[in-house]
Amino acid sequence: MRWKLLRRRLSITAPRMIVRRHHAWPLRWAVAAVVLGFSAAIALWAFETGKEIAGLGKDAKAELARLREEVAELREDRDKAQAVANTAESLLKTERVTEERLAEQLRQSESEKLALKADLGFFKTLIPVSGGTPEGLAVRGFQAHMQAPGHLRFQLLVMQGGRQAATFNGRYEMTVSGTLDGQPWTLPPTTSSQPLQVKQYARVEGLIDCPAQAVVKTVQVKVTDAGGAVRALQTLHLES
Repeated sequence: MRWKLLRRRLSITAPRMIVRRHHAWPLRWAVAAVVLGFSAAIALWAFETGKEIAGLGKDAKAELARLREEVAELREDRDKAQAVANTAESLLKTERVTEERLAEQLRQSESEKLALKADLGFFKTLIPVSGGTPEGLAVRGFQAHMQAPGHLRFQLLVMQGGRQAATFNGRYEMTVSGTLDGQPWTLPPTTSSQPLQVKQYARVEGLIDCPAQAVVKTVQVKVTDAGGAVRALQTLHLES
C-alpha cells in the first residue's frame, strides 16, 4: 500500500505544486500607484503633443474665440437682413392690395361716369325744345321694345312742373295690347301697377312679362294719384 502511494507521487500523474512568493500589501499598492502615475503622465504628454500637432494651442484658442465673435456678428447681420426683407415683402403686399383697390375704384368710377353720361343723354332728349315744363305731371321719353320673347322692356321720365310743387305720391300702371294666336289680346294693367313718387322728376324703367307668342302693338302708361284720378296718360305704338 505504501509502495503504491510513493509510486503515484513520483509518477507523471502526481499532483502539481506551485510555489509563489508572498509580498506585503503596502508594496503591492505602491507598485500599482507608480504604474498608474506613469500611465497618466504618458497620456498627458500625448494629449499636449496632439494639441500642438493639431494647432490647438493658445493661439488657436484666441483664433477660435475670434471666429465665434465673427459668427455671432454674421448671425446678427443675417437677422437684420431677414427683418428688412420681411418688412419689404409686407410693404410690397400692401402696395399690391392698394393698387388693386385703386384699380377697382377706377373701374367703378368709369362705370358711374358712363352711366351718368347715358342718363344725361337720356334727359337731354326729354327736355322740351321750348325750355319749359307745363304745370302738373307730364310723361316724356316713353320707350318700349321686346328685349326677348315674352319680355317687354320700357323706360320713361315723369316730370312735375312748378317751382313749389309738392312731392307727388301715386301709382303708375302699364297696359299692353296686341294679338295672341291671331286674336286680340290685352295684358291686365293690375299686373304692372307700381307706386310712384315724384319731386321734380322720376325715371321709371322695368320689364313686363307677357306670353312669348304675343305680338305687342301698343303700350300705354297711366299715372294716377292717391285718390285714383288720372294725372298723366300716354300711349306708345310699337312698329310691327
